[in-house]
Parts: sequence; structure tokens; C-alpha cells
Amino acid sequence: MRSSDPEQLLQAAADGDRAALARLISLVERGGEPAREVGRLAYPRGGEAYTVGVTGAPGSGKSTLTNRLIAVMRAEELPVAVLAIDPSSPFSGGAILGDRVRMQDHATDPEVFIRSMATRGHLGGLALAAPEAIRILDAAGRRWVLLETVGVGQVEVEVAGAADTTVVVVNPGWGDAVQANKAGLMEIADLFVINKADRPGAPETHRDLEQMLDMSQLGDWRPKIVTAVATKDEGSEEVWAAIGEHRRFLEESGQLQERRQRRIAEELREIVARSLEERARQMCAGPDYERLYQRVLSREIDPWTAAGAIIDRV
Repeated sequence: MRSSDPEQLLQAAADGDRAALARLISLVERGGEPAREVGRLAYPRGGEAYTVGVTGAPGSGKSTLTNRLIAVMRAEELPVAVLAIDPSSPFSGGAILGDRVRMQDHATDPEVFIRSMATRGHLGGLALAAPEAIRILDAAGRRWVLLETVGVGQVEVEVAGAADTTVVVVNPGWGDAVQANKAGLMEIADLFVINKADRPGAPETHRDLEQMLDMSQLGDWRPKIVTAVATKDEGSEEVWAAIGEHRRFLEESGQLQERRQRRIAEELREIVARSLEERARQMCAGPDYERLYQRVLSREIDPWTAAGAIIDRV
């Protein structure tokens, strides 16, 4: 599919053209008007995909666990897409070699689409690019989307926490539990997976997480804690079952719709804020801005007065 027309690409992706699907996500990563056009076209076709965020500290085994989850889902003949979110690799264009290598088991499966993603120009960064990419996958018929984040920074937590179900992966050891708490992962977790549970300290980590949950302000759902050894393919079925249990809870309680409505509201506010921020940058250039700037430097006016004058000209 060599066309660069977003509508043609979207139709081709819906017909199963993986190259078209990859090109659409590349358009979203780059941002600008083509990305917005893709978003406008994909939005009415979406709303069906269920998203699962998988996050946790680097080295916790997220990619291996994700690989095992793909196998479980494919055993049930579910088409699945994986977005590996990496805000820190602008030079590689978003390709995370390690994730790709760990998921090579599914490389030839036409019902599995794996893409590493980093934003190179999207207004608002990954917090806005990721929902657009999910809508493209949704419009292309991928009804399950796994969002794997590389680290536990603010961006990663925001992106993973925007999923329908968020899985937080930790390893045995109190340090991981403390890190999870500090990173804000306790607030976004719907399910904890203690991976590498064959290592010493797994029961203690389970106990620590339970205690943290006891001290947290929980709603109607108490996050499950599942143990796994992803490298040995132990626990992946239990993780998948817990994801299913959480989905049923959300659907039956009406909270799935509420979550998605909140996400749309937050996304809309973020788009407005980022658009205004971009417009403000554009306003801070040109001869009028330079004259005001020079007046501030000469102390004729203060910075707030100058800023007010710039804004008043809008």
C-alpha cells in the first residue's frame, strides 16, 4: 500500500493491510495536519477495542509477560495489537529492539500486530499520540490492544493508566513495592503481577502489596495480585483470567463507560491546552513581541504587563 492518503490507508488497514496500518501510526507519531486527519477519520470507526496497559520498573519482565499473554489470547483466536511505548528513543524512530526480539514468536502471525512507538512531533507527545494510535488499531479491527510502557516515569504512568485495565508488574523485593508506590503505580493498578516469583521474597512482596492496598482508598474494585514466572510460562493464564475478571466488573458495573468518558474529557482538555501552548509560542515571536521584550529589558514595563499585552492582541 503506497498511497499516502489517510482515508485510503485506513480502509486498507481495515482490510488487513499491515503496511498501511504501520504507515498510519507513523503519521500519528510525526504529528501535524496529516495526523489530525487520520484522527478525524478513525474516531467514528472506533470504540470497540479493549486496552490493557502493562507497566512496571525496567527489567521487571513486562515484555516477556506480554509475549506470554499474546500466546494465551491467540489460543482463544483473538486478534491482538501491541504498542510498546518508548518516549526516550527519538533517534531510532521508536523501535525498541529488545521488545521486538522477545516477541518474535508471533512475528509471522497475521493476527498479531506489534509496534514500538515514540512521538517525534505529535503535539502533546505520547499522552495524545497513544490514544490516536489505539483508535487506528481499533478502526483496523484490532479489538484487543496491549500497551507496554518501557519505564515508570510520568509519561509512562499516564499512558498505561489510560488503559481500560492497567497491569503493574513488580518483582520480589520490598524495593520494587516502594518504587511502585513512589511512581504512582499504586493509584493506577487494576492488577498486580509479581513476576519472577520463583525468586526469594515473593511472599513478602505479596504481603507488602496487600498491606499497601489495605492503606489505600479503594473503590468497588480491589486490585488482584497474581504471581508469575513469565520466562517459564507460569502464571500467564492466571493473569489473563484476572484481566477478564476486571473487564467483566467494569462492564457490569457501568464503570467501563465512565472510565472512557473521563478519558475523552481529559484528552479534550489536553488537546485544548497543548494547542493553546503552541499558539502561545507562535505569539512570542515577531516585531511586536520583540518591542515588548525590549521594554521589559529596559524596565519600562514588567513581564506580566508585557504578557498581558501579547495575550490581549489575540
